[in-house]
Amino acid sequence: MEKNFVQLHRDVCFKPDNKKIIWQPRIGCWISDHISRDGKLPEPYSGMSKPELYRALGCSARIYEYNDCFVRTEDPRVSISVEEIEAGRELHTISSPVGKITCIMRRNSSNVGKYYEKWWVNDEDELKILEWIDSRAHWTFDRSKFDELTAEWNGLGAPCMYMPRIGIQHLFIRQMGFMNTAYALADYPALIRKYCDALEENQESLIEVINSSPVDIINYGDNLHDGYLPPEVFEEYVLPAYRRRGELLHKAGKFTYSHWDGDVKRILQYAQECELDGIEAVTPVPQGDVTLQEAKEAMGDMFMIDCIAAILFDERYSEEELLDQAREVIDLFAPRLILGISDEISSTGNIERVKLIGKLVDEYNEKV
Repeated sequence: MEKNFVQLHRDVCFKPDNKKIIWQPRIGCWISDHISRDGKLPEPYSGMSKPELYRALGCSARIYEYNDCFVRTEDPRVSISVEEIEAGRELHTISSPVGKITCIMRRNSSNVGKYYEKWWVNDEDELKILEWIDSRAHWTFDRSKFDELTAEWNGLGAPCMYMPRIGIQHLFIRQMGFMNTAYALADYPALIRKYCDALEENQESLIEVINSSPVDIINYGDNLHDGYLPPEVFEEYVLPAYRRRGELLHKAGKFTYSHWDGDVKRILQYAQECELDGIEAVTPVPQGDVTLQEAKEAMGDMFMIDCIAAILFDERYSEEELLDQAREVIDLFAPRLILGISDEISSTGNIERVKLIGKLVDEYNEKV
């Protein structure tokens, strides 16, 4: 490849005065869905690895595979097991000196994903066990994995990672589910607060590892959505955690942004208060609930990461509609822009349209 996407990616993040932008679509869903459904990618991409596909499409990758370099290790008194209880269903168990918790995962029939049939935490006692477990984990950095990934992705983008979700998001999405967490916020808020504080303290130990690592583009993989984060919950559980993270990471010169990929109209008002450099995956109309102009007004001079509505890559929308939105994103946010798809191109999207946006970005960069 002729383009040095590693340098371009770093220049966009750390030297916006250079005026250039980068095209970084995420295509993992498209890949996994096609392989799960058909056993292979469609021609002419059949047999390609993910890096090879990015090279064929001529675009940069946001290489979150570097997450594998940050290794969580449990307290030695903790044991984890997985048992297949029937086809497509798994019983996961975590045992500790203070008790055990379990969840049941069911595999999707249409792709490689899984979903919770039973959550890890369903009452106060189980949350106390989870707090004991999460507060005692520790983190290390695997340099050999870093070198392996750098060789594998050779020039496609700068190293990135996404941090585990903050406490309240971790409960909503990974541990309790929305309904359990919503009831717990009403029934035992002090315990929820204690868990969130304990998890965020543990994540500060991860930040120490991040800050001493060569990875300096840091995402918060929180999947924020205002349907379950009304302003009062955002102000209590998100803002303080984000401000503390930002303070610690910015001291080490890291570039920070968070993943907001649902309806965000009610929480965009807080964007500039979050100690973030940018926001990833804000999804505009006709897919999301905000216009590009509303996003720009809320974010000011923050970086936009992604921002082309994923459904515009489907053929029910014309190529011109796709290009019109891409041009508007560039006009509003460049050069503080890592252009991508909010959130990913789906398995029904036309992957060839990725090349159209790449050409548009090349033309923009040639002009500046």
